[in-house]
Amino acid sequence: MTNNTENISRHVRWITVCGLFMAINIALSSIGVPVPGGHFYLNDIIIVAAALYLNPLGAFLVGGVGAFLGDFFFYPAPMFVSLVTHGLEAAAISYIARLGHHKLSSIITGGIIGAIIMVIGYSIGRAYIYSTPEYAIIKLPMEILQAGIGVVFGIILYRYAPLYQVIQKVLQEK
Repeated sequence: MTNNTENISRHVRWITVCGLFMAINIALSSIGVPVPGGHFYLNDIIIVAAALYLNPLGAFLVGGVGAFLGDFFFYPAPMFVSLVTHGLEAAAISYIARLGHHKLSSIITGGIIGAIIMVIGYSIGRAYIYSTPEYAIIKLPMEILQAGIGVVFGIILYRYAPLYQVIQKVLQEK
């Protein structure tokens, strides 16, 4: 019975960490800086950081479901685009970083691939939602900037914030 209790406890801790990152993602989704063609959001930073801390499933939940809920509450038009795009972005970053055992080169590669997924996903999504490829092209420079800032600061948060030790301690089996 003890092994089952430990398993449940580990799963509860994992869900709690995912929920915390998801809440931060939702909060950052609500804060948009007006830019030409729309708004600039900082939630990519937490999506990248969470993807590096969590496995691909947890990363997808935080990135995709968190962004979906943030859009649902604050600006619902692109919520399904956010679900797919940020979910795939986060899962790819997590998977690639884990393939390379979280070496800096694999983290950067995962971040770049994730940024490309985000930019392409939102560009296609915007063209579909607003029925105009021109709108997607106008927003493209800001999407690239948002993805780049998310990758750079997400990696910095992962590598240099003391969160890594705390999260690993919470998630490790006892």
